[in-house]
Amino acid sequence: MTAETGGVRPPADLVPPGERGSLRIADRVVAKIAAQAAREALPPPPADAAAPHATVVVHRESARVRIHLELGYPCDVGARCAAVRRQVTERVGVLADLEVPEVAVRVERLHLAPHGRA
Repeated sequence: MTAETGGVRPPADLVPPGERGSLRIADRVVAKIAAQAAREALPPPPADAAAPHATVVVHRESARVRIHLELGYPCDVGARCAAVRRQVTERVGVLADLEVPEVAVRVERLHLAPHGRA
């Protein structure tokens, strides 16, 4: 209510869209975005590996993410984890408009490559 409008609220179509309400994206939706981003950052998993999954805590404008994944071995585990962190941070930032100050990657299992394949 303002002095210009005489204490009357302007009609909804005159209120800028960014001021009409708010949007909250559920933690489980952000977790699905993060898990998909982790899949995008990794090569195809071994046949018996579980797909990456994520848990997320969203607080205000930021999301703390934990990614659980399985990798083929041998591989550069550190480089793969770094790639996952970068991809998750970028995709959650773009798709959910959230800052991602922390992405913790937990490698649950390493799958040995069949003999003769590395």
